[in-house]
Amino acid sequence: MSSGLPPILIVDDEKNMRVSLQTVLEGEDHEVVAEESAEEGLRRLEVDDFFMVITDCRLGGMSGYEFLEEIKKRWPEMPVLMLTAYATPKLAVEAIKSGAIDYLAKPFAPEELLLAVARCAERHSLLRENADLKARNEEDFSLERIIGHHPNMKRLRELIGTVAPTDATVLILGESGTGKELVAGAIHQLSRRKKGRYIRINCAAIPDTLLESELFGHEKGAFTGALKQKAGRVEEADGGTIFLDEIGDMSRPLQAKLLRFLEDGSFTRVGSNEERRVDVRLIAATNRDVIEAIKENEFREDLFHRLNVMQFRPPPLRDRGDDIIALAEHFLAQFSSNLGKQLDGFSDEARRKMLAYHWPGNVRELRNAIERAVIIEPSRLIKDVSLPDFKLETHLKRDESAVLQPELPINQPIDQSVGEFEKEIILGSLEANQGNMAKTAKMLGLSRHALRYRMQRLEIGTDKNDDDEVSDQSAA
Repeated sequence: MSSGLPPILIVDDEKNMRVSLQTVLEGEDHEVVAEESAEEGLRRLEVDDFFMVITDCRLGGMSGYEFLEEIKKRWPEMPVLMLTAYATPKLAVEAIKSGAIDYLAKPFAPEELLLAVARCAERHSLLRENADLKARNEEDFSLERIIGHHPNMKRLRELIGTVAPTDATVLILGESGTGKELVAGAIHQLSRRKKGRYIRINCAAIPDTLLESELFGHEKGAFTGALKQKAGRVEEADGGTIFLDEIGDMSRPLQAKLLRFLEDGSFTRVGSNEERRVDVRLIAATNRDVIEAIKENEFREDLFHRLNVMQFRPPPLRDRGDDIIALAEHFLAQFSSNLGKQLDGFSDEARRKMLAYHWPGNVRELRNAIERAVIIEPSRLIKDVSLPDFKLETHLKRDESAVLQPELPINQPIDQSVGEFEKEIILGSLEANQGNMAKTAKMLGLSRHALRYRMQRLEIGTDKNDDDEVSDQSAA
């Protein structure tokens, strides 16, 4: 049974009434839990999730009105439907004043009960929808947030616009900090599922023993600490999208269960034998070398092929040329506004420093560097001294042997491979000389004009204000 809602709690000391209510509600695909006393009902509410409570006004022990009062005190948003065999207008008014959402007099037709439950279900759905809309408004995943004029970024945005309206499974590969989460969010926001929920899970941040429960849910008592039944994130995402970040860190046994889920949306909660099914679009991302992980038997090849329907590869920041400056200006405006500071831009030295650096942490590292600069810069122009010196960060880039002996793609034209190798050498030399063009040209045995020509051809950002005099002074 699956109405897409949490269960309904029934509390009635008459067994026949409990059975009758349960039969009617389960006939409409509602999950139901029945208890015979208010005391047992309260214990249930403490450990399990419900979307409404149906209770008799008169119960043995704690009365229905006392039960209602306790619910409103501890779970003020929980809707409670009161039933009574002694209906009077006065009792009905008393029940509503006490916080009941509705009041039914026994005997009542099944249609009356189902109508009252439907109103509560609609209320629950509206509250969840409002929460989702609020979350989406707080975090904008529009395509405009993927900033950059580099041809690779333009192609990336075009591909997102093409793929998003479909239900194709997506795999996003790339280094940390390149914007994989922005790509996933934009795909959801441009899809036909944009009104559905967008659920994100970082597979590397959740212990493997708990990740299956987080994804697929669990039954009460399924494992130590499972004090109540819990729906999984895939159920929450029904009709929407789920984004699994760092999927390369998922264990092989769980990969097998995810593969089954990808086939037809079916799964079972931990500790249950009941098969459930949802309609969810899956987007996965990883910064790992998936092919190497498959070779090392750490990632299932069949799962890779199932995920790899549409593949996205956000380029590293070092390959995006003048996008570095465009992104830096975007972050400058953002942090200046947040901190209430008036800053006009970057000095020429600061621009050269940013363009020469390798950015192993990509856009995330650039964002942090600009935030730091905005905080400490005393003038209206960001100077190079306000940026990090990058001495520690430089050790994070690939070592020189990796640059001198790159692993080149097998099925790639030699001119393209040589170009990539040349680009690595120039970037490394610029970084070693802190962006100084004259020193870099001298190190590489080139004239400044020849170096600038190669940088433009390889789409490495150059500072157009960098003249011979400035470079010569820097080299002195």
